Amino acid sequence: MAEKEIMTLDEYVEWPQEYINSGRFDNDEIDYKLPVAENFAKAREAVRNGANDWRERVTWAYQQSRSRNIVTFRDTHPLRMWMNSEPDEALEAMQALWAEDDTPIPERIRVFNSRIPDPPTFPVKGVGTRLRLFAALTMALDPLKYPPFMITIFKNAYERTGYPMPPKEADEATLYKYALEFLDNLVERAKVQGFDRPCNRLEAQSLVWSYQWLEERFGERSQNQEAALTTPTLSAPTIPSLQDLAKELRFPVEFLERVEKLLEDKRQVIFQGPPGTGKTYTAKKLAACLAGSDERVRLVQFHPSYAYEDFVQGYRPRLIDRQPGFELKDGPLLDMAKMAEQDPEQKHFLVIDEINRGNLAKVFGEMYFLLEYRDEEMRLQYSEPGETFAMPPNLYIIGTMNTADRSIALVDLALRRRFYFVVFHPDKDPVEGLLHRWLGENNPDMAWAADIVDRANELLADREAAIGPSYLMKEGLDEEKARMIWEHNVLPYVEEHLYGQTDGLAQFDFDRLRGRSDSGGELDEPGENGADEESAAGSDDA
Repeated sequence: MAEKEIMTLDEYVEWPQEYINSGRFDNDEIDYKLPVAENFAKAREAVRNGANDWRERVTWAYQQSRSRNIVTFRDTHPLRMWMNSEPDEALEAMQALWAEDDTPIPERIRVFNSRIPDPPTFPVKGVGTRLRLFAALTMALDPLKYPPFMITIFKNAYERTGYPMPPKEADEATLYKYALEFLDNLVERAKVQGFDRPCNRLEAQSLVWSYQWLEERFGERSQNQEAALTTPTLSAPTIPSLQDLAKELRFPVEFLERVEKLLEDKRQVIFQGPPGTGKTYTAKKLAACLAGSDERVRLVQFHPSYAYEDFVQGYRPRLIDRQPGFELKDGPLLDMAKMAEQDPEQKHFLVIDEINRGNLAKVFGEMYFLLEYRDEEMRLQYSEPGETFAMPPNLYIIGTMNTADRSIALVDLALRRRFYFVVFHPDKDPVEGLLHRWLGENNPDMAWAADIVDRANELLADREAAIGPSYLMKEGLDEEKARMIWEHNVLPYVEEHLYGQTDGLAQFDFDRLRGRSDSGGELDEPGENGADEESAAGSDDA
């Protein structure tokens, strides 16, 4: 990946000005932080007065800040543990941090940090993580002067502007002072260039936080990208509404509305049915529709060798100081959970294709519990002592399950209780008649192909192994292409299902099902002569 262009502080302040003046900047980056500061101000008042409910006030303020991406769920847990286990010490420390005097903020942070106990009572590692907690508290004093802090965002800003990095040995107080000085520089450069904003540290911090978001969507600076910032929306291409998606899928809108209600109730569903019924396609489309963006949807596929370490969290080999070692890495579930936690106003979806092909008890582990109890915390298998995890309420899971797959027997009752199951079957809405509808709208001359699929499913006489419509829902379908798909995609599947039944397999010949021979002569309908009845009987006996 090419290195990003280094920008001067003047350029850094200038580029987002269209965004700042568009009216979205305040809504996206400023408005939600002020109520968070007010919550901490109320908690501060309770702490300074030694009110009986001071812990509840602080906890509530953190909960609200967590939902606004000021802190994360796991950041707040150790502090709440400390307040509950050592309330007197925690109260004194917070009173010192929030004292009504002229003590500089860095010194307040340094004193507060010195009073926090060592692990395991307060198991928060890294000055950046601890400072994120402390900076949230300082918002109670004046959010315009003491805004939130996130170390990765500030590091990105330093790198983009060529600004010197803070000393590696910097403690929490020094790190925060350094960040505030950087914000002051941004305010000064805006003033020199004649820009009205940012005019305080909170606005400058909001500019820094929004920068990464802007670059992810618009990349390096260009006139087109700057013009894009003035458009009514900065989102990705339009995602269809539920009604529009129903039309696209040719499903009853009531079906999609029902699935949406199921997701809101349990947060997870599984689409189950034979192959070719559109389970995965529908799952991806519906997830993007409900999430409002493809960026908040991730697809994974289970397989027999898939493990907890792949899905949730595990150690992965890597070079550490040029020596082989191991690093704890999050899997797609924790990745999506963190995204959801940092963006609580939006829905996020994890689509698990072929969910029943994995050893589910091993893959999910303690997630069985957390899927059902979204308001509970639990220490994960590889977490540090005292570090806990809870499943965000805005993370949804849609799984797909092929009922023709023998591994369906591996889906245990514990998982079934935690998911709603939605049937996709050729003889039931929304799949019933789908191929007829699609061909009628897109390729009327090939409408007979839907009859072939219907006749084949009648002969199979196995509801869970039926042939789905998507095999033949292809653009440019003609007889040659339909025959090719049938002989090289459908028949091998049928042959696997009817293994060893040569006579039974003969009934699924493409021309025979269509009702004419290769020479053009008409054939009887299946089951109308002795030979067909005998073949069908042979299939039933098997």
